[in-house]
Amino acid sequence: MSGDPKRDQSNRLDALFVSEPDRLSRLSLEVAGVYFDWSKTHLDAAIVTAGIARAEAAGLPAARDALFAGEVVNLSERRAATHLAERGAGSPEDIDLATARRQRTRALVDAIEADVFGPVTAVLHIGIGGSVLGPALLVDALGRKRAGPIVRFLSNIDGAAFDDAVAALDPATTLIVAVSKTFTTAETLANLEAALGWLRSAGVADPHGRVIAVTAAPDAALDFGIDESRILVFGEGVGGRYSLWSAVGVSAALALGWSAYEELLEGAAEMDRHFRFAEPARNMPLLAAIADRFYVEERACQTRALFAYDERLRLLMPYLQQLEMESNGKGARSDGSALAGPSAPVTWGGTGTDAQHAVFQLLHQGTVPVPVEFVAVAEGDNAQDPEHHRLLLHNAFAQGAALMAGRPSEDAQRSYPGDRPSATVLLDRLDPRSLGALLAFYEHRTFANAILIGVNPFDQFGVELGKDIARELAQGDGQADLDPSTRALIERAAV
Repeated sequence: MSGDPKRDQSNRLDALFVSEPDRLSRLSLEVAGVYFDWSKTHLDAAIVTAGIARAEAAGLPAARDALFAGEVVNLSERRAATHLAERGAGSPEDIDLATARRQRTRALVDAIEADVFGPVTAVLHIGIGGSVLGPALLVDALGRKRAGPIVRFLSNIDGAAFDDAVAALDPATTLIVAVSKTFTTAETLANLEAALGWLRSAGVADPHGRVIAVTAAPDAALDFGIDESRILVFGEGVGGRYSLWSAVGVSAALALGWSAYEELLEGAAEMDRHFRFAEPARNMPLLAAIADRFYVEERACQTRALFAYDERLRLLMPYLQQLEMESNGKGARSDGSALAGPSAPVTWGGTGTDAQHAVFQLLHQGTVPVPVEFVAVAEGDNAQDPEHHRLLLHNAFAQGAALMAGRPSEDAQRSYPGDRPSATVLLDRLDPRSLGALLAFYEHRTFANAILIGVNPFDQFGVELGKDIARELAQGDGQADLDPSTRALIERAAV
């Protein structure tokens, strides 16, 4: 995918639209109600051709086939990545098991809606990382107008986060959903114990009877005191950041309704089929990954910015930060050898139009190169004058145009250099189908990037070291091995 740096630097975006009259049609595509436009990036025909050749040489077709067949793709942990089975792809055994578990989840949702647990006005969903980020995004994006139970999400071990989460909830009618793959996650179990204490102090006679456990280790949940009838299981091969499609999404199903949850899965399955079967030059996750690699490797872009021009998608950024940086922020290749080139860039961003008044100065005139991605929704859904949404979209589209075109001036401080890349993702409307397709797109883009880089996107050993040391400190061990600065901080805080 490497090219002549001089050619790359002189190949301005506005010139590409002149030299490639079919550029927009080649680099834009609609899938499942989501329109992708990568034409305002530097993906010329030569870069795309080289990127496709690199993907084939790196084994992307075979790796993709293995992923969709439910074969071992997580080499370091010697297991398949089975989140696709939740959407109907994978080995027959994994699909059957996922289907059975989804039916069990639906039965529990039906029971809750039928007041088997008594009236349920709220759900307190406890987890951390992928156990919270995906479901929280779904509920915030799609659940604002549905008259389901209130859902609050709790992840941080900070007691202030617990206080905020339960402040408006009635313990007598609140259901606890505790999500932990191993059911040993320290933050999650500490918050679950606090929630049980909160119920107990409010006079709830059987606090454990108000808890639903979601885990890949049902025996650990049983040992904790959760009845088997209230344990939902997901597979060992479902990684946390890919887990919203499994029983981990039970809180979202309660908030949105089961039919909406099924539509979410079907939208993701549509994107699965696109990634699996579309020709490389029209395969949007692959094209996006080729652009990602170009900007990281050829233009030395260490970050990638995403701005959601829709308040309902304000949680998309933290969701993608985990998906992309935990998956591909690696220093070793899948075979254990050192990674010679750059891994994933830093993913960051915000919500438009707020971000325009905070960070766009750097994007338009700064010296740090940053590829930008805009996500917007054509159809608004709020109680305000439609002019609000029209202005919002005009701002989103204008930013992409301005980044590309620039505006020269004899006054250097008022000059915009332009030729700054952006991509735009435009949903027809924000509904379960389109959101499912959008999230699956980012998953497959991340996978394609991993194959191009040569890393395993399904493990996350990098999060363990700090947690191990924190556990040792909490147990009163390990201080002798600490550096003087950390010892002084512990002493100063008296912890």
